[in-house]
This record gives sequence, C-alpha cells and structure tokens, in this order.
Amino acid sequence: MKQQLHDVVIRFSGDSGDGMQLTGTLFSETSALAGNDISTFPDYPAEIRAPQGTVAGVSGFQVHFGSGRITSPGDYCDVLVAMNPAALKANRKWLKTDATVILDADSVTADNLTKAEFSSDDPIAELGLDGYNIVMPHITSLTRTALAEQAGMDRKSIDKCKNMFALGIILYMYNCSTEHGHQFLDKKFGKKAPALAEANRLVLDGGYNYAANNHLFANTYFVAPAPQKSGTYRSINGNVATAWGFIAASERSGRPLFCGSYPITPATVILEELAKHKSLGVKSVQAEDEIAGICTAIGAAYGGSLAITTTSGPGLSLKSEALGLAVMAELPLVVVDVQRGGPSTGLPTKTEQSDLLQALHGRNGECPLVVLAAASPGDCFDKAYLAAKIALEHMTPVVLLTDGFIANGSEPWRIPDIADYAAITPPIVESAEGDFMPYKRDERLVRGWALPGTAGLEHRIGGLEKHALRGTISYDPDNHAEMVRLRAEKVRRVADYLPELQVEGDAEGDLLVVSWGGTYGHVTAAVEGARERGASIAHCHISALNPLPHGLGEILARYRHVVVCELNEGQLAYHLRQQFPSITFNQYNKCEGQPFTTSELLDHFMLYTNR
Repeated sequence: MKQQLHDVVIRFSGDSGDGMQLTGTLFSETSALAGNDISTFPDYPAEIRAPQGTVAGVSGFQVHFGSGRITSPGDYCDVLVAMNPAALKANRKWLKTDATVILDADSVTADNLTKAEFSSDDPIAELGLDGYNIVMPHITSLTRTALAEQAGMDRKSIDKCKNMFALGIILYMYNCSTEHGHQFLDKKFGKKAPALAEANRLVLDGGYNYAANNHLFANTYFVAPAPQKSGTYRSINGNVATAWGFIAASERSGRPLFCGSYPITPATVILEELAKHKSLGVKSVQAEDEIAGICTAIGAAYGGSLAITTTSGPGLSLKSEALGLAVMAELPLVVVDVQRGGPSTGLPTKTEQSDLLQALHGRNGECPLVVLAAASPGDCFDKAYLAAKIALEHMTPVVLLTDGFIANGSEPWRIPDIADYAAITPPIVESAEGDFMPYKRDERLVRGWALPGTAGLEHRIGGLEKHALRGTISYDPDNHAEMVRLRAEKVRRVADYLPELQVEGDAEGDLLVVSWGGTYGHVTAAVEGARERGASIAHCHISALNPLPHGLGEILARYRHVVVCELNEGQLAYHLRQQFPSITFNQYNKCEGQPFTTSELLDHFMLYTNR
C-alpha cells in the first residue's frame, strides 16, 4: 500500500569509506528534482579515515524532505540506514519511536560488534530496538551477487558499491525514481571509468528491485511536491552558493574577482569552486599559509579587484594583523569565515558560532569593520553578494560569517536573475583636479579608489597612520583621533544601506527570539511550533552584526522577554548588551559541535509564554 506523508527524515550512516555522504546527496537531489523542499545535514568525523567499524569513525548524512516548507534537517529520523553496528549505536538516540532501521545483516559480525563495543551478539536487543521496524537485508553479499559477472572488479571495488544498494532500497521505499542516480553515475564515471558506472547502476537497480520483489516494507510512501515560486531550481550547499555570490558581484560591479586562500576545513570548497571558473575571469591562488592568502588578496584589492580570502576560525586569527592593514588602507576586501568548533584546531568538521567576537574585535587598535552572517545555504549567495557590494562601495573590509552546518548543508535554490540584484558602483577615481587627495571623502565618508597606474593619482598607502586628506604618514595626535573617529563612523553609516530588519510573528507580546547565522532554520521551525500552540512569540533574525540594523532597539522593546539563541556561550547576547543596556537579554546556548534541535528550542520558548 502506498501512503502519502507530509514530511520525512532519513539518516544515512556508516563508516567514512561507505559513501554515506554521496548516498545522502543523491537521495536529496532526487527529492529536490521531484519538487520536495529539503534541508540536509552532513555529519562526519574530522579524521581522514577514522578506525573502521568504530563509533568514532561513523559518518552520517541526514535529509528532511517534505511537501511544505522545510527549514531544518529535522531532529529525529523516521528511517535510519546503518551500514554497520557502529553506525546503529552512534545514531540510536536519533530514532523516532516508530522508526524503521535498515541494517546491513552482513556487517553484524563478531569483529564489528567488538569494534563498536557491544557486550553481546545481539545489537538490536542491546540497544532496546525490539519494538522498532527492523529490516536487515544482506546488503554486502547481495552487492557481490549483483556484480559477480562484472569483469575487472576485485572484492574491495565491488564492496564500495554497496551504498548504491542501500540507496536503491530507500528510493523504492519512497516511490522515487532511479533516473537521477543513473545520470549522476554516467556523468561522474561514464567517460573515464564506464565499467564502474555500469557496476554502480546495476547495484542501484539491484537494491530497488530487491526491495520491490521481497516486500521488505508493509507500505511504501509518497511525499508530494512542495509549492514553490516559478523558476529554475537546483540543490545547492552554502560553500558553492558563497562562491557563486562573489562571481555574481564581480560581474555586476565590473571588477575582476580574486581569491587568495589557504585550504582549511570547512571552507576549502569555496576556493575549489572558484578555481573552476577561470572562464568567468576568476583568479584564485592557493597560498602557502593563511597570512599569505590574505596578503595576496589585499594586493589584489589595491590593484582594483574584488578581493576575497576564505578561512575558518583558526585562520581568521592568523589573518588579524593583515586585516588591520586593510582597515587602515581602507581597501575593499571580504574575509569569509566558515565557523567550526574551537578553540585552536578544535572540532574541524563540527559546527559552531564562536567566532563572532573575534570578527567584531579581534584586531589590535581601534579597528572597526563590517560583519555579516548568512542564514542558510541559499542565503550564502545573497550575503556574499551583499558583502562584496558593501566592501566595494564603502571601501572597507567585510567579514562574512557562515558555519559548517550551512556550508555543507544543502537546500533547493531558485536560480536568480542577476538583473534583480542591486547594482554595485565602486567609487573609482578616474582623474583629479590639482593635487590628488586619496583620503578625501564623500557624504558616506568613503574615500575614492585610485587604481595603480592612473596618471595623476599617485599616492602613499600602508599600515602607518594616514593624514586625513593626503594619506601621507602622520603621527599628529589630533589627526590620529580624527582618523579613528572617521573609520568608525564610516562603518556605522553602512547601516543606512542595509536591508530593513524583519520580524516573523507577533508584532509585540510575550517573547521575541533573536538569532543569527545558521540557526535560522531551527529557530524558525521552533517559533512556528510555539505559535501553533497559541504562544505570543516572534522571531527576529539578525544578519548584520556590525553595524546593527536600524530599528533593532525599538523592536526589542516591544516584548516582555527576549531570548538570544546561538551556538556558543553567549557572544551575540554580550554584544547586544553593550548596545542596548536597558534591555534584559536571556540566553539559550549550545556548544556541542552540533546544531540546535527544534524540540529543545520549542520546549524552552514555551517557558516564557502565558499559554
């Protein structure tokens, strides 16, 4: 029997080498192509190859897809695909009470049970799963059977295809087509390894047909397409969206795009994506270290490029002195910080929001700059475009904060018409009448951008304090005080050009929930859940952290309680207390390397309401 469902959460889990990230991605893309709204959460260990069969080595990919608006990857899963006992043990806590568990029966061996630290030979009973819908196909041996006559493949290569068998089972369970999987395999392997493409297609179809012919499930399920605006959609993750946002800004501004970066998890994909687009005029340099990365970008900004550098928290620390140089020289530069767990090298593959205070204040001297944060994978495109626009038009460095959750996560994204985005007009100086004054400012306090080689615009620039007009070195106390004031005021005036702050929910009432960055989806889902329970609640998501948007103080004052939710120990709350000392800011914080769950937020929000 086919049953229609509103939404479903599936978690694919196995060893790092089991291909769970690819399996989850292919299922997510299949769902998106069918018209479902989706949100994904890749979750994998930091080790390149953690010990096989151990809980520490488990890699997971969760997808939430539905026929309505999906803002988070879900809390608990309806279906868990576990490729070994360790994956089952690691994800036991994320099962709904009526969940289906698909476990590779071939993986339940004495060796694997020992590695996963089970004390018995029955993982189902030991984990208390007797009341769950447990399905245990022999995925590994069935994969070997499907490829028994495939020439040129050894046992190890055959076993690497078993993730496609698991994918085929799930595609059947939810009445999804295998067409996208076939197309992906042909595109990935068809030219260079056609035999491998054929092998994976056979196994994918084998899993689908096995589930159909052996009646693995009492029911199959169907999730209808979600209503969407007309247009062309694709699935996109935050890192790719960030790269594309900068490419769009480069095209719109007429300035060539340059990226100088050092690879670092979880930001590396931005550099990799930009390196693919030389045909669009993108120049990318993989520098020898973080300092070299930002310094090459500063040089490109001085030369007339839209210059960016990408990093994570540890790299932002290393870039701090050079970032101060960009502030002093007043050059257009964007630093993308894809946040991860810290301190030091911390948790490279886990998400956190603990770099906010570093982005706001982590430089020597009075060194203000603009700080923005993206809210979702698709929003990374918009915020990258906005960061580039502000940097180019206001001649100031901008730090764009994303995080591992939205950088690696994906969602359906409507491909925009770039003509719908605001024009970008850099203040390029073409010529000067009389002596050129490089620090002469317009009404926004923005200095002109004099490109090297332009006759008559020769000027001094560097890290020493500047004369307020001539740009020459100055140690005059009054001049220094004036320049400190001007640089800060220029950043404050950026608020005049920020999008209007929006509030979702009641215009006034019991509770205002404040969030920033990648927590948007979970907080939105929790606020919507509280409203369904009759709570007087609203949600204000802040994307500009410095300067803060106009009207924020008035919004905060309209509610009896304010709760700031963030994946750190209270950095935005600290920042807001400095700006609005008359407001009481309550906090809800999590610092586990994991995103919020909607249920924990909802339970906390209900404590502040009268319903």
